[in-house]
Amino acid sequence: MASSPYLLQMKGIRKEFPGVKALMDVDLNVQAGSVVALVGENGAGKSTLMNVLFGIYIPDSGEMLLGGQPYNPKNPRDALDHGIAMVHQELNQVQDLSVYENVWLGRFLMKGITVDKKGMIASTAKIFKELEIDIDPKVLIKDLSLSKRQMVEIAKAVSSDARIIVFDEPTSSLTEVEVNHLFRIITQLKAKGCGIIYISHKLEEIFSIADEVLILRDGKWIHNGQCCNLNMDQIITLIVGRELTQRFPEKDTKPSEDVLFSVKNLSGAYDPAAKDVSFDLHRSEILGVSGLVGSKRTELLESIFGLRTKASGNLELIGDAILNRNPRESIRNKFSIVTEDRRESGIFPMLDVYFNSVVANLNKYSNSIGVLDETQMVKDANWVISAFNVKTPNMSAKINNLSGGNQQKVLMGRWLLTDPKVLLFDEPTRGIDVGAKFEIYQLILDCTRKGNGVIFVSSEMPELLGLTDRILVMSNGRVAGIVNTSETNQEELLRLSAKYL
Repeated sequence: MASSPYLLQMKGIRKEFPGVKALMDVDLNVQAGSVVALVGENGAGKSTLMNVLFGIYIPDSGEMLLGGQPYNPKNPRDALDHGIAMVHQELNQVQDLSVYENVWLGRFLMKGITVDKKGMIASTAKIFKELEIDIDPKVLIKDLSLSKRQMVEIAKAVSSDARIIVFDEPTSSLTEVEVNHLFRIITQLKAKGCGIIYISHKLEEIFSIADEVLILRDGKWIHNGQCCNLNMDQIITLIVGRELTQRFPEKDTKPSEDVLFSVKNLSGAYDPAAKDVSFDLHRSEILGVSGLVGSKRTELLESIFGLRTKASGNLELIGDAILNRNPRESIRNKFSIVTEDRRESGIFPMLDVYFNSVVANLNKYSNSIGVLDETQMVKDANWVISAFNVKTPNMSAKINNLSGGNQQKVLMGRWLLTDPKVLLFDEPTRGIDVGAKFEIYQLILDCTRKGNGVIFVSSEMPELLGLTDRILVMSNGRVAGIVNTSETNQEELLRLSAKYL
């Protein structure tokens, strides 16, 4: 019997959940030393297919072969023992443990009957050196930025000597420099004969790193083949099932000369923090915030919203001084925020879509004696599902069972229900497909038509250049410059980002 040319084969995989056909007879083949890009809209079945591979879900039908031999993992540990590793989009790390403990979690090195702490630290340091990752293995994971935590997860997968490594949206919180670093790591893995499955909504990356592409839509196989045989427009059409003629909606509003919101000499009380930041936000304006990871973009938004203590500075809304000492006060002052890490600071994972949609707006639904208007709450939750095209069986479904992009849509809907004047978005399209991104851009533009202002943090240069009116560039906590979007380019933004390093 001839040996299989494939390191991994998944044949006719089918998986259903109550009310949802997640996968319908999907095939996936991976050769040693190659990268297969797995792409599709949120809810297309990508994560479900990988959860079958990783032993999280048992398929209803179909078969898997690893190195030509039957492969039926009972759980993730069984998958890891078979040489399958996965870098998840949503980081599942133990915040109060160190970096090295997270790298070796579940498989601690032993020295006799005791844990070999020194051995794990040394092994972690060796892996980091090979991968050119500059992180102290002994620091607590909670003290790292999101991007560095992502690199720890990548190192953890590499440390397992896996034959197949799945990268699920690995660059969603990485800078351009870190993305290039990751691609160098993947090239090293290919040279060692590893098979790579690469999931990403950033289609430019697919052409940079992948050899083949598999496209799913609504749980069905749509296309697979060599990347070199497709262009960007063809992939987008295959993903969304229709021709998408432009990536960004037409901007039909212009910022007013009227200042809606002012920040004057704002500094945070505790490091890491923004330092002496000043800017104005005009009515109907989308103000982008650019900067390298560590530039304190997130800290700036959290200080404005009252999630971080302010050391000094003043805030003004329509000329009136405000304090925004905490999120509750900020919501009363008509501010909203969509945070960078939806899992940690956004969703209530074990509660349903209904609750997650209306929770920020409970004061609106409450009468004078505290009784909630459930009819209006249901109506508003249905609006979120409809307006954002949230893929869910119903509003009673747990939000944790939705794809990451659909969770993000619910979060955005939640905040728009509060009718905010100033909307703070921190990487709002992280992990969201190209079709859904367009819908979200359109909804953001709809907000500006009402005279509201948007502050929009993004690590994606094309997104900043395609959506915003002006861009504020942060560098090491300070404002390095504010430029008109129509008059700038990526080179100027990168140059400003390094101004105070």
